[in-house]
Amino acid sequence: MKSISRSRAMCEWDDFASAAPQIRAALATPDGPPTPPFILLSEPGITASEQRACSESWTAARRLAAAPLRARLDMRFDLSPRGRICLGYLSNDFHDHATAHLLVETLEAHDRSRFEIRAYSYCGLEGAMRTRLRAAFDAFIDISALTDVEAARRIHADGVDILIDLKGFTRGARTGVMMLRPAPVQVNYLGYPGTLGAGVCDYIVTDRYVTPPSSSSAYSEAFAYLPNAYQPHGRGAPPRAAPSRGAAGLPEEGFVYCCFNQAYKLTPFIFDLWARLLEATPGAVLWLSAAMLAEGNLRNEIRSRGIDARRLVFAPHLPQAEHLARLQLADLALDTAPFGSHTTASDALWAGVPIVTCAGDTFPSRVAGSLLHAIGLPELIAPDFGAYFEIALAMADDPSRCADLRAKLAANRLTTALFDVYAYTRALESLFEIMWSRRLAGAPPAVIGAA
Repeated sequence: MKSISRSRAMCEWDDFASAAPQIRAALATPDGPPTPPFILLSEPGITASEQRACSESWTAARRLAAAPLRARLDMRFDLSPRGRICLGYLSNDFHDHATAHLLVETLEAHDRSRFEIRAYSYCGLEGAMRTRLRAAFDAFIDISALTDVEAARRIHADGVDILIDLKGFTRGARTGVMMLRPAPVQVNYLGYPGTLGAGVCDYIVTDRYVTPPSSSSAYSEAFAYLPNAYQPHGRGAPPRAAPSRGAAGLPEEGFVYCCFNQAYKLTPFIFDLWARLLEATPGAVLWLSAAMLAEGNLRNEIRSRGIDARRLVFAPHLPQAEHLARLQLADLALDTAPFGSHTTASDALWAGVPIVTCAGDTFPSRVAGSLLHAIGLPELIAPDFGAYFEIALAMADDPSRCADLRAKLAANRLTTALFDVYAYTRALESLFEIMWSRRLAGAPPAVIGAA
């Protein structure tokens, strides 16, 4: 499966169609090497149920090994009522990372009269965001030098009531700590758009658009529903003034389509659609995130579709504030599928850039649609890819329609739910309180939250 992952990162698509059958064959082979679940999120045609099967296969041996360790550790919990619930956030992204940018204002908004919040970090990167995060927590504990058993003992000794995993199966994850069950309630939140499989977490924080009730069998966790989008995003840092188009590497004229998703999320089908948009929109460019390993292949791919490769513009990595400033120069963001825009979607909306999406049937394919509902722009959620194309083309062809939609987005940005960090935090805290109340009552995890 390493070859699939490498090919996706490089946008090498010669054998793209063979990947899904290869993945399914691997899942059907009990004695074969397990397939990394993250790979399945961006693979067209893979269902949420198959994603769950992969997650459980991936963790099977480790869950089996964790059982006797848990028995030896014999971690018992104080389940008496208390004045403050202790939340433990587990991650290696407590630095200048997308997860930190999304979550920091929610952490700062936590009600300290009702919650104690503790960070369990296993990344040593310092910087301004790390300093800000340290100040946001009641305690910031570095567990990077600890084994999973030692980390679990520390979390248990600290009296964490609800342990919140912010990594899932993303790079650097320590699901081994979660498998030791050091807290009475464990939660899958924000970092991984899918199930972790049986025996890891009790709940997954989500919303009814991303994971409709009908999809519950594809998740081992119980749904903890927020009333609007599951994804947090602050509003404390309005984008700076935009640079000139020339300074951002863009032509002075012409419509700017953009997608700042990582290269592994691009597929031949989506790229075909984008090439058709460029063909139908003379003078338009497609603004993509720089990807050293993929840029040459993407230029070759666009040429093979009859489009001048100079109409692809690659944006170098910039610090978040500078990126949000330049992002305002885009006219329309284009979503990918089946692994869609997550932080990149909320960043676009915060910068005043609409995004068009076509929601699929899996968690990662529905996030942009969730965000659009929460900001009052459901008209940008296409029912199919034909409509996706027509919406994107109409935005480029009709400047007044584009201007009206951007004006609506600007009006909604601070008046709708998406960026209301205080209401979001109160709703999240309500979920944590319900989880804790159920645990104290001896009730098993169940669907909770917004009706």
